[in-house]
Amino acid sequence: MATLIINSSAEKSLNRHHPWIFSNAIKKIKGAPESGETVGVQTSKGHFLGYGSFSPQSKIKARMWTFDPEELITPVFFRKKLKLALEKRKHLMFLQGSAFRVVNAESDGLPGLIIDKYNDYLVCQFLSCGAEFWKADIVACLIELFPIAGIYERSDNDGREKEGLSQQTGGLWGKEPPDLIEIKEHDISFWVNIKTGHKTGFYLDQRENRELLSTYAKEKKVLNCFSYTGGFSLWALKGGAASVTSIDISEEAITLLQKNASLNNMPPERITVRCEDVFHTLRKFRDAADQFDLIILDPPKFAASGQSVQKAARGYKDINLLAIKLLTPGGYLFTFSCSGHITPPLFQKIVSDAAIDAGRDAQIVKQLHQADDHPVALNFPEGLYLKGLLIRVF
Repeated sequence: MATLIINSSAEKSLNRHHPWIFSNAIKKIKGAPESGETVGVQTSKGHFLGYGSFSPQSKIKARMWTFDPEELITPVFFRKKLKLALEKRKHLMFLQGSAFRVVNAESDGLPGLIIDKYNDYLVCQFLSCGAEFWKADIVACLIELFPIAGIYERSDNDGREKEGLSQQTGGLWGKEPPDLIEIKEHDISFWVNIKTGHKTGFYLDQRENRELLSTYAKEKKVLNCFSYTGGFSLWALKGGAASVTSIDISEEAITLLQKNASLNNMPPERITVRCEDVFHTLRKFRDAADQFDLIILDPPKFAASGQSVQKAARGYKDINLLAIKLLTPGGYLFTFSCSGHITPPLFQKIVSDAAIDAGRDAQIVKQLHQADDHPVALNFPEGLYLKGLLIRVF
């Protein structure tokens, strides 16, 4: 087995069990590891730190599988990790519907691996060289652990390119999934396209925030920006919203939103959809002096890297400024960022600056995060990628 010798300056991070080893943390590589191959990790004095997977082209040269010298990286290791991840989420199968995250990558001790369950199908993303290396064994474990109809791959994330991996999609085992799968989120149904939809098909990480929204929506005039297939829109209607206007630039998403509304017998007279650019439409509403009682801002990732944070911050401020201006006195803003490079303190500052520039007073009612099937390991704070604020504006 090849071995990575770590610089003394990087030992502190690994001693705290952070799972990433960057290229500048490596003093020497003993051997010639292949992409995804398991490597031992040691200090310059020969102290064992753990086993990880090697990524030759990535800035993150290795991702740690384990810090236990007795825990060998074999198919048995992955079966144990997958079984543990499932046991942590058993309550979701009974309490919160038929779709949830089974494995949340580093935060479940399986770097680069994401697995979501949609009824009888599992959708997998293999986003690191290590996850790709063990793909066949992981799939075999999933077949054994889950009573499922099929396993589908959605490894079409840009992160694979940083790993030197090509994007891949398609069936891995079992039946070919239908174009649309019906899932339940409590007592609301959604059609999900796991083949081409965003992420693995649906924003499972917003489950708890959607339910919270419904408790604020009664008799409100609601605006849902970047609505996708209508998750927040349907929960607002369930909560008794007087009207819901949904905006998304994707015609496919808007069409599926309408199908989801029909699936749940939502009153069409309370639903307005606009297949438009959110930024342009918000400015139209501002110029027309239109107002709303509750606004949701759940945009796609604006900052894909650390270099794009400044530009992303301007985009977040722009939409929050426009939304705050559109709110009635006492109105509520549910605002989110899923950009991992935008930290919670920075996001709060952006929203605060937007309120100041809008000339409005505002207060934080609640800080919002990803759902509990997307846990954040304490040794991996980067796992807290979704941050949100429930703001009351005066």
